[in-house]
This record gives sequence, C-alpha cells and structure tokens, in this order.
Amino acid sequence: MAVSDAKHAYAAEEPATTEGAPQQAAAPGAARGRLGRRALFHGPGWLGLRIGTDAVLLVLGTLAAVVGAPDSVSQSDQALVWAFPPLTIGLLALGGLYRDHIQVKLIDGLGKVLATAALAAVTLIAAAAVLDPAGDHAPLLARAWLLAGAYLAGGRLLLAWTQRHARATRLIAKPTLIVGAGEIGSRVERRLEAQPELGLAPVGYLDADPPPGSMVPERRAPVLGGPSDLRRIAAENEIEHVVLGFSSAPDRLLVPLVRDCEALGLEVSMVPRLFESVNIRIGLEHLGGLPLFGLRTIDPKGWQFAVKHVLDRLGAALLLVLLAPLMIPMALAVRLSSPGPVFFRQQRIGRDGRRFKILKFRTMRGNAAELEMPANVLPLNRDIAPGGVEGPDRRTPVGSVLRRSSFDELPQLFNVLKGDMSLVGPRPERPEFVDVFGEHISRYDDRHRVKSGITGWAQVNGLRGRTSLHDRVEWDNYYIENWSLGLDLKILIMTLSAPFTARAE
Repeated sequence: MAVSDAKHAYAAEEPATTEGAPQQAAAPGAARGRLGRRALFHGPGWLGLRIGTDAVLLVLGTLAAVVGAPDSVSQSDQALVWAFPPLTIGLLALGGLYRDHIQVKLIDGLGKVLATAALAAVTLIAAAAVLDPAGDHAPLLARAWLLAGAYLAGGRLLLAWTQRHARATRLIAKPTLIVGAGEIGSRVERRLEAQPELGLAPVGYLDADPPPGSMVPERRAPVLGGPSDLRRIAAENEIEHVVLGFSSAPDRLLVPLVRDCEALGLEVSMVPRLFESVNIRIGLEHLGGLPLFGLRTIDPKGWQFAVKHVLDRLGAALLLVLLAPLMIPMALAVRLSSPGPVFFRQQRIGRDGRRFKILKFRTMRGNAAELEMPANVLPLNRDIAPGGVEGPDRRTPVGSVLRRSSFDELPQLFNVLKGDMSLVGPRPERPEFVDVFGEHISRYDDRHRVKSGITGWAQVNGLRGRTSLHDRVEWDNYYIENWSLGLDLKILIMTLSAPFTARAE
C-alpha cells in the first residue's frame, strides 16, 4: 500500500457523500464540529475541561458542606474551608494527576485523587491548629472533604468514561507510527487495533530492513519507510504518536530518531527490552547519567501469596453460605433436567503442574464417563484455546442457561475451599492440552506458577472460551508479574459487574 493510501485508510471517519450541493455544504460544518469535539478531548482543551470540572465540583461540595453545617460553626471556619478547592487543585497538579495517559482507567487513580483531597483537608486543619489553637476547624473541613471528594470522584469517573468513549469511536484517535515491523511491532499494532479506547490508530511501520510478511503474518499496516524517512512520513500521515518496538536498527541509531520525534512535537512510547520481566514494581535509579531499572518480583510461594490463599478460602466459605439459596435450586434443576450426576468432574492442571478435579454443575446429557470428550477427536488449533461446545451439542435446557450465565462454575468454590484453586488466577486447562500448548506457546508453563482461578485477568478482558492462547498467556503472566490484593479485588469487581458472554469453558 502506498503512503497516500495508508493515510486515507486511517483518515477521517467522514462518510462518503454523493454529489449534491447540500451535502457538499454540510461537509465543512461536520468537519469543523468534529475538530471542535476533538479539541475538547485532546491537549489543552482536555486539560482545561478537567481542571474546570474539578473546580466546579469541589466548589459545589464545599458549598454543600457550608450550607449543611450547624449554626455553631464560626465565620472564620467558613472562610477557611473555601481554601480547600484551590489547594486541592494545586495538589492534584503537583501530583501529576492532570497528565494525559494512554490508558484511561475508570477505577484506577481514584484512590490517589481522594488521598490528595484528604491531604488538602489535613493541611488546612494543621494550619488552622497552628494559627488558631482554640478553634475546632476539623468537623467542617472533614465534611467538605467527604462531600467534595464524592463529587470529585464522580466527575472523574464521568470524564474518564467520556474520554474512553470518544477514543473508542475514533473521535480523538492519534495517527500512530510503529518503529520496528517485526513480531513485537505487529503485536503492538494488534493491541492498538483491538483496544481503540487507547486512542492510538496505527497507520504504518518505520523499518529500514523489515522482515517479510510471511514471517510476520499478523502485520496488517504497511511499512512506510525507514528511520531516515520520519519527517516526510510524519508530515504526509499527520503522525502524532510514535511507538518504539524492536527494530533491526541498532540502538545507537534510534537515539537520533527519538530526538527527531521530539523536534517534531511527536509523543513517543517505548516497548522496553526484557519487557516480560517488567512490572508495576520496577524501580528507577541513576548511576550518574545512566538509568538503572530494578526488577522487583513477588515470590508466588512467599508470604504475600500465603495471605492471598487464606483470604481465598475465607471468601469461598462466605460465598458458599451466601449463594446456598441459589446453588441448591440449581442443583435440583440439574438433577431433574436429565439422568446423570449433579456435578461434572474433570481433570485439570494447577499450580506446579499438579492435577486436580475441577467441579462444575453438569450441563450435558449423559453419565460421567460419557461427558468426557476424548482429546483425540477434538479440533485443536495451537493458538486457539479449547472451550465452548465440543463435539455434538448435548446441552440440556438447564445446562444452556447455566453456561450462558457462567453459573455452572459456582461449584468451583469447593475447589477453592479445598485449596486446589484460588478465587482469582489463570484458568486451568486439561492435561492433554497442557502438554501440547506447553511445547508451542511461549511462556505457557509460566502460568502454572500460581494456583488456577475461577476468574482471572484474561477472562475479565474478554479472553474466555475459544480465544487466542498467545493473548491469554500474555494476560495471565501479566497478572502474575503484577499481582497484588488490589488487583485481585479489581478483577472480582470486574467479574461481578461485567455481563457474562455466551462462551463457556
């Protein structure tokens, strides 16, 4: 594809129009409206919108605190509390909470925002205590923090959702150039195409010596030129963002490329070497002018995971008690739907390659021996995980409902209680498939460092049933490398809030 073709492939989502004066007249207005909306959600306009929204909500929260305050609150306290909104905005700016990020996260970051608002309130309380020791300023400021903090959090969530929607509809997508047309570069392209909410639209590649397409079958965007063509390609394709993947060019040649990007005003992101070992706990230090990254990992057999497993069992026991009124009728419905056992048991591979029998509500007709589909008759694609309906469809009406809702997975709480599984972790697979996938999927066996889970990071990101194994393994290993109790809680919330798909494992 030529450079001009690549540009038009990305360009403007304006629909083609037929001939006619009214349509031709409307096109410039539509384009101006689209540019106006883009300016609102991008750059200085987006920064101003966020600061303005935060300011209005903080003022409204503070006003609600003052209006609802008891009559005993002094005038000096009411005057002091109005320093809360500007101080909070100043601290948010100093903390980098107005910086734009590639990933717009609806939940992550709210803790920092609320902590910053709390810091502003505590600072004012401390200052008032020094200047006026006899006064009692804490109640009104605490009330302002609670109300304004709630307003602020709601506004932040609304703005984050709005920006994600604007990006997902390509309203504010930035034309993006990927440096390096190899496997890593193609993976970057695939991720950006699969997640339009990141706001980066891949236009093409920059690589002086790209591998042939037969070696990188997932590469879709064209190779537009080499590093020396950056200025021309950036101008012709209106590039705004550059992602540095792994290129055949030596690193010493990439430094001038980065300098050229800076001179052109292009945003630059980089996929680091050894990216498989990079996690959120990485530490940055400097030896003179030389950056030094410290790789810090959590031992899956250490005390942190021991705490996780204790909480898993307590959570499973509590959920079994709470869900008993739901699970008992389900068990009766399964038993009455067709002859056969209530539960379906199947061997799976868990932590350290240990075998265990996973427990589910039976969803198919037949006895225990007939429910197992021999592995040698199942279609096997080395990059597609098995799942869904395998072989003839023998689901009962009750079983179909249980699979669509994923309620057939609930008996796995007994696996968690027994210690075979966790509430959150990589989904377990059958032994015959593990042997095959371990040979052909990079880092597949690494996911067995931790216990399997009822739900997981890959599942809440849409990788359930017959989806890409490479993607699932990547997400599973990301979860292990970046594990925290907070991440587990986030996955559980996403599992409960997201609608279940019809695909079942």
